Amino acid sequence: MLHNIEKILEEARQFSADTKDEIEQFRIRFLGKKGILADLFSRFKDLPSDQKREVGQKINQLKQFVSEKIELLHANLEEHADKEDMRDLTLPGPPVQSGARHPVSIVRNEIIAIFCRLGYTISEGPEIEDDWHVFSSLNFPPEHPARDMQDTFFIEKDPDIMLRTHTSSVQVRVMEKESLPIRTISPGRVFRNEAISARAHCIFHQVEGLYIDQNVSFADLKQTLLFFAREMFGKQVEIRLRPSYFPFTEPSAEMDISCQICGGKGCNVCKYTGWLEILGCGMVDPNVLDFNNIDSQKYTGFAFGMGVERVAMLKYQVRDLRLYFENDIRFLEQFKAAY
Repeated sequence: MLHNIEKILEEARQFSADTKDEIEQFRIRFLGKKGILADLFSRFKDLPSDQKREVGQKINQLKQFVSEKIELLHANLEEHADKEDMRDLTLPGPPVQSGARHPVSIVRNEIIAIFCRLGYTISEGPEIEDDWHVFSSLNFPPEHPARDMQDTFFIEKDPDIMLRTHTSSVQVRVMEKESLPIRTISPGRVFRNEAISARAHCIFHQVEGLYIDQNVSFADLKQTLLFFAREMFGKQVEIRLRPSYFPFTEPSAEMDISCQICGGKGCNVCKYTGWLEILGCGMVDPNVLDFNNIDSQKYTGFAFGMGVERVAMLKYQVRDLRLYFENDIRFLEQFKAAY
């Protein structure tokens, strides 16, 4: 029991408090009716007679120390309060550190603002989707490699429920519910089962656009994307469209912009081509329109999609995609003046 009392005494010595509530909790814990000292006195009665004298002295010493400690804590607290009252209120306050938006949020908001000026609305949808909205309605045949487990996160091994791999699923929901014409963008987070590296991540953000109306042409698509590129990167930027393949668009293309680091002259970032890929696009495949009960004989449309992190990498010349997900304050503080 003596050893136990020594441990309790050492704990009391180590205690400190900054508020009256903390001191009161300390008092109740040691001196309350069900406190530590009450328990020690209760157990004291059962001790052998030859131990009571020494143990009793130790308990009384503990009680006296705790009582004096409580008085000292109150005195220190009052003294500190008096010093606080003597502060010069005419002095300037301590500087308040302002926060900063994440670079992905900054670029995402800028992309949205550009397309809103063109009359696009914003559409959002669920991140957990079914096969119809992610693949089937977008003209992905059953054997398409994007359905493979290497690319898609499936929920509980159910091949029909998955984390969306693109925000095109939101566009399908818009085509199902909204009347024509449709002019919308779908910003959001998407997921793909990929190895994390400086140029890839299993989580990233997209902004996809869809425009469906009568007499929509590829020229409309090109002019829209040229406007976006120059609003985002400056009037000097040039674009080029290269033929590509996507199941939900035909014809399909990938859009490059002239490298903003070397001015199109060639550097290691653009692999000395003078061009950097930024997005995929194309005319909406008639099958997609038919799957979503839109008359493909009467209506045409175009779609495009871009990775927000990719645009942010080009805009801010960030070389490693992983920096966007590490929450390194030294990296994030560089974007305080970017919005």
